[in-house]
Amino acid sequence: MASKLLQMKSKAVQASCFAVKHGNAYYKQLLEKNKHYVQEHPTIEKCDLLSKQLFYTRLASIPVRQEAFWKEVDYVKQLWKHRQDLKVEDAGIAALFGLECFCWFCAGEIVGRGFTFTGYYL
Repeated sequence: MASKLLQMKSKAVQASCFAVKHGNAYYKQLLEKNKHYVQEHPTIEKCDLLSKQLFYTRLASIPVRQEAFWKEVDYVKQLWKHRQDLKVEDAGIAALFGLECFCWFCAGEIVGRGFTFTGYYL
């Protein structure tokens, strides 16, 4: 077990050395590739305009997302009506999805408590 731990530590050190050596080059390459998205002179007015554009774009997408939500609800209703035809695979996928939702809920609770398992800080 100790040898595996040492191997894992060695791999982690190699990965961090690689990130330190090549991280700056990757950052520059990424910015160069996506420079058309970067605002050259970020002023308060420009930031305000961009935030309003984002807000109203998201606001405009609500009907599309609402329609997709109701399609999903109708699909679940149809599955429930024909539950006798439900395959074990579908039930397993649904159970795994429910388990994943519960795990994300628990992770959010732990983060909200300040990364403690026992309770909230006062």
